[in-house]
Amino acid sequence: MFRLIGETHIDFIGARKMAFVLSLGLVALGIFAFVMIVTGKANLGIDFAGGNMIIGSFEQPVLIEDLRVATASEFPDVQITELKNFEKPNAFIVKVKRPETEAEGRETSLKLKSTIAESFEGNHFTVDSEHIIGPAVGQTLRSDAQKAVLLSLCCIVLYIWARFDFRSGIAATIATLHDVLTVLGITYIMGLEFDLLIVTALLTLAGYSLTDTVVVFDRIRENLKRFRTRGEFASAVNASINEVLSRTVNTSLTTLLVVGTLFFFGGEVVHDFSLALILGILVGTYSSVFVASPIVVEWEARRPSRFK
Repeated sequence: MFRLIGETHIDFIGARKMAFVLSLGLVALGIFAFVMIVTGKANLGIDFAGGNMIIGSFEQPVLIEDLRVATASEFPDVQITELKNFEKPNAFIVKVKRPETEAEGRETSLKLKSTIAESFEGNHFTVDSEHIIGPAVGQTLRSDAQKAVLLSLCCIVLYIWARFDFRSGIAATIATLHDVLTVLGITYIMGLEFDLLIVTALLTLAGYSLTDTVVVFDRIRENLKRFRTRGEFASAVNASINEVLSRTVNTSLTTLLVVGTLFFFGGEVVHDFSLALILGILVGTYSSVFVASPIVVEWEARRPSRFK
């Protein structure tokens, strides 16, 4: 098997205190971003902030880039998705966000349809359905998204607890929560729009981060017998991280190649989604080395349990 990184003897555990300081700062940023999202002060997408949605089709083919350019001058926050498998050809979903009142929502909808009609004269645009997503719906979606993330973290605790032990489950959950909050904080600082695609990316990276953590924990369990006679728990953890480091780097780089392709060539619709995944892969790799395992080491140092 190809090994990008050969045998290493890096003292990852020795650097855990500096890593903890960095991680605390990133988590604090993530908590701040979460508060901004919950209070509606962040850059929320239409799904969470409310807005107008029109589903319609053209008589003749239209490029999605042309439709986006035609509507962006009047609606800078417009979101357009092409419907490939719709009952009609040349169909699109067009969304604009935040009507303050129902009357303003109707006015925005009329203006949006008028802009499309004027920009594509001779190519009739038929409106098949029209909806106004109110703030109440956006609040419900935000609440459901928060519940989905919290439920996934609870499932992680139960899974790791059953496979390893309780402290490993807590460490893995803290590392996963660290990853979610860190990516949330970075995307907030970058001004990315928080929508359902970002929530999907956060849940995806939670699973990705957990995979790396489980691999490290598996190797730690194997190495406990080798280090048990010397009574060096930290040495067992450090050796385990070094032994799986090549696998971790290879997996991360391979995944980055795929997500990077999506980022550069996937188009505007999935741009923020793929960027969040790239950040998640990098942060997840970091946390499996500098967050999850060091937490178990600190726990063992203060309350020895399985390793005597």
